[in-house]
Amino acid sequence: MDMIWTPSPNFDERKLPVSILVMHYTGMKDAASAINWLANPDAKVSAHYVVTEDGQIVNMVKEENRAWHAGRGYWRGIEDVNSASIGIEIVNPGHEWGYVPFPEEQMDAVTRLAHDIVKRHAIVPTNVIGHSDLAPSRKQDPGELFDWDRLARHGIALKKPPLNLGEPPWTDGGFMLALERFGYDITAEKDAVVAFQRRFRPKNIDGVIDGECRALLLSLMLDRERGITK
Repeated sequence: MDMIWTPSPNFDERKLPVSILVMHYTGMKDAASAINWLANPDAKVSAHYVVTEDGQIVNMVKEENRAWHAGRGYWRGIEDVNSASIGIEIVNPGHEWGYVPFPEEQMDAVTRLAHDIVKRHAIVPTNVIGHSDLAPSRKQDPGELFDWDRLARHGIALKKPPLNLGEPPWTDGGFMLALERFGYDITAEKDAVVAFQRRFRPKNIDGVIDGECRALLLSLMLDRERGITK
C-alpha cells in the first residue's frame, strides 16, 4: 500500500495492546493544514494515518507507538484509548468548516487501510469506532456522512442491524444500561444517545430514545450474545 511518511513528534509508549481502530475527520480547511498541525510539536496531537480527499495515505506515527488522537474518552472499559488504538484522520472540513460527503477515492483508501489494520491486529468490528463513540460529549467525527456501511460490507465495522425484532420493553433507564454494556460512556446520557444515533441511525439524530433506537440496540446486543459479534 503506497504511503507518504511524514513523521509527527507527538507520540509516546503504549501501555496496552492494540484492540481498537478509531475513525476521525480532520475538521480543518484542507489537508495541508491538518498534516502540518499533526506534525507540529506545539499541537500535542497526532494520528497514525491521514487519508486525503484523493486517497493518498500519509503515515505520521508508527503503529507500535501511542499516537495522541483520541484524547479523554472511554470505550468498552478502556479509558486510555490512545494506548489501545490506532487512529485514522480523514481529511474533511467537518461540521465547523462545512461538512461534506467523503469522496469515493478517499473512502476506498480508508477501507483498504482499515482492512489491513484490523487483520494485522485482530481488531473485532465492535471496536472499529468513531471519535464520537469514545467521546460523546466532546466529538462529532467522523460524523453522520461517513460511510460505515461500506466498512461493514467488507467485514471491518458493525453493520446497521435490520429492524425485524420489534421494540423491547425497556425504560429509558434500561436502554442506557444496555448502551453502557454495549460500550458507551453514559455519564452524559443525551450525548451518548446522540453518539449512538450518529453511528447507527444517522438520518435522525435527535437524542431521543425511541422504539427504533431500542430495537437497533437490542439487535446489536443479541448479536454479541449469539457470538455473531464480540
